[in-house]
Order: sequence, then structure tokens, then C-alpha cells
Amino acid sequence: MTFFWSSWITILSIMCWAGILGVLLMVLKYKPEVEEDGTTGHTYDGIQEYDKPLPKWWLVIFFGSIIWAVAYWIFFPAIFPSKWEGLATVEVDGETVPWTSKNELYSELESNNKVFTDNFEQNILAKADASGATATLATLADMQATMRRSDNPPADLQTQIDQKVAELAPYVEKLSKNPNALKVGSRLFLQNCAVCHGSNAKGALGYPNLTDNDWLYGGEASHILTTLHNGRVGGMAAWRDQIGEDGVRAVSEYVLSISGNQQGYDLDQTKVAQGEVIFNEPTNCVLCHGDDAKGMISTGAPNLTDDIWLYGGDRESIRDTIRYGRAGVMPEWETKLGNERIMLLAAYVYSLSDRTPQPAKAQPVSAAAPKAATPETAVAN
Repeated sequence: MTFFWSSWITILSIMCWAGILGVLLMVLKYKPEVEEDGTTGHTYDGIQEYDKPLPKWWLVIFFGSIIWAVAYWIFFPAIFPSKWEGLATVEVDGETVPWTSKNELYSELESNNKVFTDNFEQNILAKADASGATATLATLADMQATMRRSDNPPADLQTQIDQKVAELAPYVEKLSKNPNALKVGSRLFLQNCAVCHGSNAKGALGYPNLTDNDWLYGGEASHILTTLHNGRVGGMAAWRDQIGEDGVRAVSEYVLSISGNQQGYDLDQTKVAQGEVIFNEPTNCVLCHGDDAKGMISTGAPNLTDDIWLYGGDRESIRDTIRYGRAGVMPEWETKLGNERIMLLAAYVYSLSDRTPQPAKAQPVSAAAPKAATPETAVAN
């Protein structure tokens, strides 16, 4: 809050308080002349007016509320909040800080999260034979706290955090077989991920299906953990300006010819041949999708030879994708959910996916992934 609004609200509050108190004191001090019978001599519709004192209980409550207001101003930042922090404090992230509504919220969230993490360790990890994750989670939390507090964190700290996240993968696999863990994970999914991926996790146009075995960034437990912690930023450039409309149509015809959904289309073989040449130019499509067009999980480039399409695999949809490009962003969930909830969510997603082996993509993915800049989806498949 700026000093102007802070001072304006403070001055207005004090003026109202002083005005009400002044009126009350004036009423208490004022003593009208009364007749011998105790009336003021005023008569309204035959009703005589007496001068009776204000009820004692009413005065006690009124003055008590004024005293309470003054005490509130002292303990909390109600007088010039930008200058006066008040006497009240709360515990946030292990430190005693001045009370604010924001700090109080964080303090309560930490308290509630402590209850959750204790229950997670005692009733979920222990029963899933995954108690070994406790030490890794503690170390990971310390690293993340250092990252948050430091203006200039060590250059390799994020890499170390990503390595600790990857170490949780074996425990996620164990949690994926535990009914209690999956029950909590399903609730987390419905609350946070279903808005994009659907309550059945089968996705929609532009939002990946999480129940199959086709994953843009890898479907192993370590990959899912990395995706949830760091988010993903995927994008395909628009190619119309580089290769022209004829090039767009040729490449789309070639892509359609190698895809798993080419049945029902009369392919233009001349365009297929032209498109193959354009596709395999070193700085064009082959750079991300690979020589075999099966994609690379290191870059999130999809496999173009199957029948699974995020934005549609018909001829016109493929043309639109090549012509205008695509952009997909999934937010990072680390700061919102925390490490324990991400483990449960990752276990649930891992349990949903089809574990049937499939041909490997062109390049392996590293455990680390860049932080996402803006939100859109929930888990990249």
C-alpha cells in the first residue's frame, strides 16, 4: 500500500474515532435544566421527557470497544502500515516476522502443511515401504529454501535440486502401487490438473492424454517428477514465412504420408517427395523430429509416425500446425504443491499411464528441465 492510501485511511479512521468519542463525551457532560418532577419540561404528544443517564453496560461496551481499537492499532499495522509494523508477529519459514495478512496466511499454510507432511511420512511412505524418501525430501527442502532466500544462489544449485528430484523416482514407483497414495494423488489431480487434462486424464485438443504410452518429455517416474517440479515450455515455430505456402502443403503431405493416420487420404506423391526434401533440410523439421521423424523427448518434439496427435492429425490440422506453429506451456507446480504432494501426484499419473514398452525416441532426456514462464497445461504427454 502506498503512503498516500496508508495515510488517508489512517487519518480518516482517527477522525471518525475522535468524532464519535467527542459526541459521546459532550452528551455525558451536558446537563439540561429539569423540573421538580425530574422532567425537562418538554412534552411530545402527551409524553414527558426525562433526563436519564446512559446505561452503564452500554457505556462499558462503548468505551471498551474504543480501548480495544487503540490496542489493535498498536499491535497490528493499522496506523500508517507503511511505517508502523505493529507489535504482533508470526512464524514464517522458520523466522519471526511482523504480522501481515500475507504472513499470517503463509504461517497457517506452513502449519497445515506440517500436519500433512507428518501424515505423509507416517501413513503413506512407511506403509508403501518408501520411507527412504524422507532423507531425500529433507535435503531437497533445504536446497529449495536456500534457492528462495539467496539473491545469488550457487550456479550449480538448480542442478543439484534436479538431481535430488530424480532420486525420488524409485519411491514414486512404489507409491504408484499403494492404494492410499493413489487416493490422495487422484484428489490432487482433480483439484489441479483435471481442468486441462480432464477428470479421466485423457486430455483434449492441445492437452496431452496421460493414459497412453506416448510422452513428449518421457513417461518414466523421473521424467514426470521433473515435469511437475519445473514445468515445460514447448513450442513449434511457424514455417510459412520460411518455406512458403507451397512448402507448407508439401511438408504436410509428407508428414501425412509417414503418419499412422494416412488411411482414407489420396496422397499427392509429387508433394510428398517435395515435402520430404524440405523436411530433411538440416535446419528444418529434422532438427527436432529426427531423421526417422520419431521425435526427441529431450526437446519435447512429438513422434510424427504414429496416430497420436496433440493438435489433430488430419491434413488441414497438420497444415495449420506447420503454417502457424504451436505453443504449449505447462506451469511448474513446485511452489504451489510442494515436494510431498508432487510425489503423490506423480505416482497417480504414473499409475494411469500405459507401461507397454514402445520404441525409444531419438535422444534420451536429461533429468533437468527449464522452469516454465507461464501456465497453460498440467502434465506434458
